[in-house]
Amino acid sequence: MDFNAPPIGIYIRVVAIISLLLGLNDAARLLGVNLGAVSPIATIGMTGFVYLAIFALARLFAAVDLWIKASWGSVMLVGATSVELMLYLLGSPDVDMTAIGFAVRLVLLASIIFALSIRNRRDRAAD
Repeated sequence: MDFNAPPIGIYIRVVAIISLLLGLNDAARLLGVNLGAVSPIATIGMTGFVYLAIFALARLFAAVDLWIKASWGSVMLVGATSVELMLYLLGSPDVDMTAIGFAVRLVLLASIIFALSIRNRRDRAAD
């Protein structure tokens, strides 16, 4: 993916920072920050813990890949965020998020799809 153009490069780095912050937030939830003596596994359940770990790792790796402008970071971010939102919308009790978290993930998904569409338009124009 050609993220080397200056305006799209800055845009992708902002998306990477948002992805990084969401991944770090998920990692903090995995570690049980703000839960006191209660185990995070007891709070969100084993399946929810595994889902959260997978989504946090995928989002953190995608953030690093987007920052260094690797092409598969956007694919990983779209995949992880889409699956997480789909599980939440289908009513899975293992995926828990607030309304603000849902909105941020939706904006993140829309922004990376927008960046991918810009790339596709540039590729078509170059042909």
